[in-house]
Amino acid sequence: MPFGYHGRYLRIDVSRGTGEFIPLEEAVLRKFLGGSGLGVHLLLENGAAVADPLSAESTIVFAFSPLVGSSLTTSAKFAVVSRSPLTERINDSLASSGFAIAGKSCGCDAIVIAGRAPELSVVVIDDGLVRMESAEDHRGATCRDTESGLRAHLGASFRIASIGPAGENLVRYATVSHDGRHAGRGGSGAILGAKNIKAIAVRGAQRVKWAHPGEVTELSRDLSKRSLGPATAKYRELGTATNLVTFNRFGALPTRNFQSGTFEGAAELSPEQLAATRAKTRESCVTCTIGCEHIYSLGKTGVRVEYESLFALGSLCGVSDADAVLRASQRCDELGLDTISTGGTIAFAMECAERGWLDSGNAAWLKFGSADALLRAIDLIGARKGIGDLLAEGSRRAAQAIGHGSISIAPQVKGLEIPGYEPRALQTMALGFAVGARGADHNRSGAYEVDFSNKVDRRNVTLDAVRHAIETEDKAAIMDSLIMCKFLRGVFTDFYAESADMLRSVTGWDVTADEMRETARRIVSAKRQFNLLAGWMPEEDTLPDRFLNTALPNDPAASLSRERLDALVAEYHRQRGW
Repeated sequence: MPFGYHGRYLRIDVSRGTGEFIPLEEAVLRKFLGGSGLGVHLLLENGAAVADPLSAESTIVFAFSPLVGSSLTTSAKFAVVSRSPLTERINDSLASSGFAIAGKSCGCDAIVIAGRAPELSVVVIDDGLVRMESAEDHRGATCRDTESGLRAHLGASFRIASIGPAGENLVRYATVSHDGRHAGRGGSGAILGAKNIKAIAVRGAQRVKWAHPGEVTELSRDLSKRSLGPATAKYRELGTATNLVTFNRFGALPTRNFQSGTFEGAAELSPEQLAATRAKTRESCVTCTIGCEHIYSLGKTGVRVEYESLFALGSLCGVSDADAVLRASQRCDELGLDTISTGGTIAFAMECAERGWLDSGNAAWLKFGSADALLRAIDLIGARKGIGDLLAEGSRRAAQAIGHGSISIAPQVKGLEIPGYEPRALQTMALGFAVGARGADHNRSGAYEVDFSNKVDRRNVTLDAVRHAIETEDKAAIMDSLIMCKFLRGVFTDFYAESADMLRSVTGWDVTADEMRETARRIVSAKRQFNLLAGWMPEEDTLPDRFLNTALPNDPAASLSRERLDALVAEYHRQRGW
């Protein structure tokens, strides 16, 4: 067995409360690495593509990587991989910090959970030994309260991943949370909720060894030094929130359910304005040297502020009240809700109400710009009460129930709500959204980087953009499987060669840059294989009608025809060899 791995995964049947270690062949580990790559392989091996995500037969994977436990910056990450209850396609969400290190220290490279517990339970994995405990005392508790309560009961050395009330109530975009961070997209929290699992607590002392410890240390020092350079400066200084004003200036900030690309209240939500009116601290994930987390005061507490939450709960819903947007983000964290899907679904409902497509008695209060409506809708979604029961299904299912052709304005691809990048103004990103394996996704495709470069005309892309979009997907597949933070992508001068060096120093494999490129393509293809088995059809690789043939009102040059998108998608499939 290579260094860096335990060579096995832990499969837990929560119906019976039993765990079993299952060997992982070295060839499998070398082909899929860890994280998202290993996760999708294990799902395929367990037949998860054809199981109802919310059934006892479904499988969810918590996958680690060969770099976890090393001193390489940003390497303390884990992937949560499943068939999404929101999209019914592959879903892989990543989160950072101590759960990854403690989970791998249980003596496994992944944890696979199947079955359904007879009561709301906590899965406790203590150095590889599995037991189940009742979680009834934590029913309805927020993620933060659940984790603090379990640490008080089990011991401070345990690291805990949990779901909030939204996961218990099977909201299809509920998150898995850990230490204030979230495996956010696609509804992993609903899968745990359907399995009657409130939390997973891990503790262990089984460490792996590195093939070349000296090289690992040297590479770590060099990478840490580069992580403090200009490529990550904006994340350290202002965080991702700085994107809000930039995107607004480019006419690419989704506003009022993508009816516009500019928001008149953007300045009120800018990190500069937030910092001028409230206290701010800065934090880092475990093993991270970047420190991109900017926490702003809100009453007696603090809120992590990210661009995607500001856009989804701010401009997308027409809300410029900074306190309300921060409260909304905090409430999503407490309930365990993906902020992008939450904001996207609420914004969709606001437009439907505006158009008279929703029952006025139940939805007249859903208005763009209303902070009260935003906060009220979030609570109703988390509890699945009133109109929240419909919105908890996500915008695609809600549109199917509402009718009136509202699917044309539902801001989603394959059921996953679109992140904060206006597709008509960023057309390479539009392609990335359309072909994304897990739906509209800015983390598995970094095509927006291409749009903001001199490689393409972002408002009039040609087929030449396709190869650039594919390159960002392939790099993301490696970063999500090794696993490293995407904020490091700008520090590498030769990404594949340097990734190979890191993997070689940890495992001892004679890995080359070309092998890493091949591995990236293999992982992307495995996700496609999963989706084919899950029922994917070619017509899914598109965008809602709103984005096709209708220019942005504030930018007539930002127009994307259906014919152009279809040509881009066809060329993408051709270059992929699919």
